[in-house]
Amino acid sequence: HCQIPWVVLYIERWLKAPMVGADGEEQRRDRGTPQGGVISPVLANLFLHYTLDRWIKTHCRSVRLCRYADDGVIHCKSQRQAEWVLAQISQRLVDCGLLIHPGKTRIVYCKDVNRQQEHESIEFSFLGYSFRPRKAVDKYGRVYVNFSPAVSPAALKSMRQEIRSWHLQLKNDKSLMDLSRMFNPILRGWWQYYGRFYRSKLAIIGEHLDGYLVRWLMRKFKYFAGHKTRAWRYIDTLKQRYPHVFVHWSGQAKGRMMGAV
Repeated sequence: HCQIPWVVLYIERWLKAPMVGADGEEQRRDRGTPQGGVISPVLANLFLHYTLDRWIKTHCRSVRLCRYADDGVIHCKSQRQAEWVLAQISQRLVDCGLLIHPGKTRIVYCKDVNRQQEHESIEFSFLGYSFRPRKAVDKYGRVYVNFSPAVSPAALKSMRQEIRSWHLQLKNDKSLMDLSRMFNPILRGWWQYYGRFYRSKLAIIGEHLDGYLVRWLMRKFKYFAGHKTRAWRYIDTLKQRYPHVFVHWSGQAKGRMMGAV
């Protein structure tokens, strides 16, 4: 209880700190926080918790909201209900000085084996996952269509860019175990998060990393220089010999999750 005034004082000082332009001139401000400031996400979550989360629980009790920062998904039972909720929330945010993003907000139909109507939008992305109709297998081995998540194309692109930034092929002074200690924790985090559903979709990331390992071999050892096929074969040998060096080399990383085909 005695710490609350210190928190308030810190926020007030942050809000009133002057902005410094490219020319070095200071400009006073009486609202907003700097882009990228550490306090901005905290204030945003506090604001949305009271102006949106609690408001929905009181005024839209029949729906369920899942929100992370300024992105959210609202579960509705019908098109009519979704349109009504969208209108209510849009007005609520206007009253609070905010606007719903018109290009990123839409009503999505969760099409699957039980919901087979036609709709212009049957897919959305949330928290790095893409939700859309996918083939799945039930406990009896029967194939059916389920509306379920898998790693999104944007997340896959981001992971490939991250691997590229490691410049793994240039680390000739590092051993295979050194590379494992440096990068496998990151890979393991990706597999644990995105591999919860349709883990096979991550195979492209494993192949992407293996391609850089091939280039690393060709630069590190003269025996593999100019022999890409030979290097790829040796990578396959290393996978059998050291299956736990990288998370995607182990058989467990290739397993199916959540009934995925």
